[in-house]
Amino acid sequence: MEHIILSDGEWKIMKLLWRKSPRSLREITVALETETGWTRQTIHVMLKRLTTKRAVRVDETVRVHGYYPLITRKDVAPEETESFLNRVYDGSIGLLFTALTENKALSDKDIAELRQILDNAEKKRKELSMIEYLLSLS
Repeated sequence: MEHIILSDGEWKIMKLLWRKSPRSLREITVALETETGWTRQTIHVMLKRLTTKRAVRVDETVRVHGYYPLITRKDVAPEETESFLNRVYDGSIGLLFTALTENKALSDKDIAELRQILDNAEKKRKELSMIEYLLSLS
């Protein structure tokens, strides 16, 4: 799959489509107009861009065209996360976590979730190291 970069506005539209699709241009406009102030024309242009990027498909076989996502959040989130981490924290996960912990009191649930994520990452890394070691023996 080719890398798809979404603008902030495109993210807003994709989040709507991931929650429920298909959606018509009118439904998308109504859902976003209060938050963004975007007109129908602005959203239509953004949907055309998303279609060109192959992030969205439009069903033109029905009277009211329906827009569907062709990508998932999992398809675009890793690259977006990496871009954000590099742009804001010079690629340092430690700086990111420091900022998160200093600016927001973490709940016990948040801490447990982070611990689980780190434990899983460590386990995965050890498994990969073992596989690499075994492959080097052959």
